[in-house]
Amino acid sequence: MSDDAKDVASCRDPLKGEEEEEEDIVDPWKVESKSAKGVDYDKLIKRFGSSKIDDDLIARFEKATKRPAHPLLRRGIFFSHRDLGFILDRYEKREPFFLYTGRGPSSEAMHVGHLIPFIFTKWLQDAFDVPLVIELTDDEKFFWKDLTLDETHHLAVENSKDIIAVGFDQKKTFIFADTDYISQSKEFYRTVCQIQKLVTFNQARAIFGFTDSDSIGKIAFPAIQAATSFSAGFPLIFGGRPDIPCLIPCAIDQDPYFRMTRDVAPRLGFPKPALIHSTFIPALQGAQTKMSGSDPNSSVYLTDSPEAIAHKINNYAFSGGGATLDEHKKHGGNCDIDISYKYLSFFLEDDAELEKIRRAYSGGEMTTGELKKKLIVILQKIVADHQQRRNAVSNELVFEYMKPRKLNYDY
Repeated sequence: MSDDAKDVASCRDPLKGEEEEEEDIVDPWKVESKSAKGVDYDKLIKRFGSSKIDDDLIARFEKATKRPAHPLLRRGIFFSHRDLGFILDRYEKREPFFLYTGRGPSSEAMHVGHLIPFIFTKWLQDAFDVPLVIELTDDEKFFWKDLTLDETHHLAVENSKDIIAVGFDQKKTFIFADTDYISQSKEFYRTVCQIQKLVTFNQARAIFGFTDSDSIGKIAFPAIQAATSFSAGFPLIFGGRPDIPCLIPCAIDQDPYFRMTRDVAPRLGFPKPALIHSTFIPALQGAQTKMSGSDPNSSVYLTDSPEAIAHKINNYAFSGGGATLDEHKKHGGNCDIDISYKYLSFFLEDDAELEKIRRAYSGGEMTTGELKKKLIVILQKIVADHQQRRNAVSNELVFEYMKPRKLNYDY
């Protein structure tokens, strides 16, 4: 049995190991930790069977791309991988590969946490100069949420505007909604069918926790997310070649889908997808769970006004500071649990400034209020700049990105 098959066979157990049954829960629908520090990602690597991104791999990344590693990579926010070395091998040999990421469109307003994989994917696209496919799983949200197909497709279009506003090159990027592309590409649907034939219900239940009361739509859906990993489903982009692998930047809660994908890939004659996993941006109330689009007070939305951002950070961002000012000055703040500091580690690009803040806050020289003020200024600018770019994205431009077509590459 291959390593990926073993991972699939035991997929539910690694998510919540026997001794940690009441500790970290990480799956595509739920993220919870009992620790104020949040999910223990080192334990998660061991449970999922992935590999940690170490300093040597980052150095190789920088050498291959001839550019400094992105702050999200340097700081361990993208922390785990599967076969990243294989992708770097191909890049160094000038052999083709592509990028694949996505979004489940369940709300019209995305939050700042949703930007993280797209910001990093944009950097990867610039560094590697390769095609990118972005899947919007409007069918998934129809199966899982109390939404109509028209509503989920509308959300896919609206979310595409936020994604395009990140700055992806139209000549190198294809964005699609599942309900559109399945009817546009027989090759994509044939790939979906091949995957569905190879994964049994017992395997799907073991991986995703399906029950007898779940709809067959839910049970069949993972094959659609898996199919996007294979170049065979995009003949206009890859000239019909089925042998071009992909690299998938995603949050680690999506890994079960791709453990399944990596297990079936050799049986289909396709290359296994490589992955690079990110941590979760925590909810404002604390690192025990991730930022959620369903709780407006847990998140900073890309539609929030400057006043709303300040209100949320000041009133809801969990503090690692002392109970009193005297106690804080004496003992300092705890950056491991302070949400404002954690957010700065995602969004403040200057490493030296971040370290300066860490030392000042840990040493009691900077108060919680001063720390929150720094975060507020940064988030207000990020959100305002994003809003300006998004306002320039029309429905017509979205449909240009979503039109099946040849991209700026020859195969």
